[in-house]
Amino acid sequence: MAAEIKLMASTGVRAVMNELAPQFEKSTGHKLVTDFAVIAILKRRIEAGEAFDVVIPGPELIDELVRQGKVAADTRAAFGRTGVSLGVRKGAPKPDISTPEKLKRVLLDAKAVGHSREGQSGVHFRAALERLGIAQEMAPKLRAYDDGGASAALQKGEIDIAASGAGPLLEMPGADFLGGLPPEVQSYVRFSIGVSAAAKDPQAARALARFLTSPAVAPAFKAKGLEREP
Repeated sequence: MAAEIKLMASTGVRAVMNELAPQFEKSTGHKLVTDFAVIAILKRRIEAGEAFDVVIPGPELIDELVRQGKVAADTRAAFGRTGVSLGVRKGAPKPDISTPEKLKRVLLDAKAVGHSREGQSGVHFRAALERLGIAQEMAPKLRAYDDGGASAALQKGEIDIAASGAGPLLEMPGADFLGGLPPEVQSYVRFSIGVSAAAKDPQAARALARFLTSPAVAPAFKAKGLEREP
């Protein structure tokens, strides 16, 4: 029997899910209803009682949901990770950010830099500024946005650099991908997956979780800026 599966997931995995959802639907006949938000917002919505069948937030929230009995413990699994990356307006010059010194110069020369207001990529980007030793100098240049806001600001010229996870940046309209932060200052937003203990169709929900953590999805992960945990 075909089931409808509600997936709540971080915006950091939206690009790969847009690729994989049709594959899963075609092979199983199940219908996937996807709902994306930054992890902090997912947490508030689930705490408020919103129902889901499968969830892909950060590992800390999955662990919390397992403790609360909202996620079946035997379904908890690592999903993937994405590094903080930068993008510029489409057609703009693409500066070199391959070393900490070059990245520092590019950021200090920027008029304004946008990042996620509540998303983990914003937290990690601000941490990178601390490691570069330019957090204080960058503070007046930083602009925090809700989902989709940085893309609009980039296209309007309100910011000249957007910082986000690799996946969101690769699908950002009007943006050219610069690349990830140099290894010396890079840190990763991690995602985990779990199936609701109250899933409407547990068998179908578990089938989705198995598919999304199988070797078969590796090419889509790579193409959409996600990597498996090493």
